[in-house]
Amino acid sequence: MRIAITGSHGLIGSALLTRLEGEGHTVVRLARGAFDPAGLEGVDAIVHLAGAGIGDHRWSDSYKAEILGSRVQGTTALAKTIHDLQSKPRVLLSGSAVGWYGPRGDEVLDETSTSGTGFLADVCRQWEAATAPAEAAGVRTVHLRTGVVLSAKGGALRKQLPLFRLGLGGRFGTGKQWQSWISIDDEVGAIVHLLTADVEGPVNLTAPNPVTAAEFAGTLGSVLRRPSFLPVPSFGPRLLLGREAADELLFSGQRAVPTKLTASGYSFAYPELAGALAALVKRSPA
Repeated sequence: MRIAITGSHGLIGSALLTRLEGEGHTVVRLARGAFDPAGLEGVDAIVHLAGAGIGDHRWSDSYKAEILGSRVQGTTALAKTIHDLQSKPRVLLSGSAVGWYGPRGDEVLDETSTSGTGFLADVCRQWEAATAPAEAAGVRTVHLRTGVVLSAKGGALRKQLPLFRLGLGGRFGTGKQWQSWISIDDEVGAIVHLLTADVEGPVNLTAPNPVTAAEFAGTLGSVLRRPSFLPVPSFGPRLLLGREAADELLFSGQRAVPTKLTASGYSFAYPELAGALAALVKRSPA
């Protein structure tokens, strides 16, 4: 297949690029916001992953505008370009996140659950809606509602590993908030699966067994054979990220499950957290 990717330098995009090229596919890298119709004519699929990082900066008004704009404006531009192509792709896989559901406590969330409240929920609603021109043109469109992606090369896990290896890791806040996680191997595997699966609309890209923050910390400590009993108080992350970002990213969460992905026939390499972390720790530098 000839597959175009935005966000190919990011954590997910770079791993996906390696997987696709290793399987013999031709990959076209697209710059964010710059979509040359000539370069997209005749591609079989587009995977749209570009967007400003949500946990990289404090959520000032200007950075929140960048988070929203990088997703909504970029997706709108891409979807309109797809709409006008003479030879359209068969599928558009467009990024989204489980933040669509908002903070929901212990509620089990699948793709039929309603959207929630908060900044991330609002961003995700507009982000998903921006694909409308491609859908109107008859292109099968999937919204990749991704959870916390675990990788030794980046993201939350890479930041946590040094502290946990020193025995200084622990849960965030009360530890009761849910974390919908997925191994980078399954994130990439699910995206490759969805290129050809008979699925459209929102799909939760999360492992089938979400855990609480306390369970996550305990499991990571166990895998590393280190204590993990030091809780992270809320004032530190709130000082670093701002209250809104810290509360949405760290001190609340979603208990999302991959109902549509599993029903479509995808088999997880790492359905349980302990196995995923053990495999990832082996790949990480000591």
